[in-house]
Amino acid sequence: MSEHRTRSLDAFTHPLEHAAYAADEVVAGAPTIGATAFGELGEVEVGIWEMTEGVAHDTEVEELFVVLRGAGSVAFEDGEVIDLHPGSVVRLRAGERTTWTITQTLRKVYIAG
Repeated sequence: MSEHRTRSLDAFTHPLEHAAYAADEVVAGAPTIGATAFGELGEVEVGIWEMTEGVAHDTEVEELFVVLRGAGSVAFEDGEVIDLHPGSVVRLRAGERTTWTITQTLRKVYIAG
């Protein structure tokens, strides 16, 4: 049996290429996003995602994430708002519409399916 191991990387400092957030989803500022996938565990993807300062809407996938650095909040259509800071663990459900307000570039490790 031959399995490939993902090379070790530092989730805090690994460089990410950023692109502009989809213009039709931006509410305020000019946020950019960057991401890289580490690999897959079964049918889920594991990776790093980052968003710079600004406010934007998103439609979610099934995801669990842990904030590594940065600050902000994520608001849900039902009115719930979760503050985000290093150590926050959040579960998102597929199809949820959210609004991300990032006040300090936010980096997270995600597990998504």
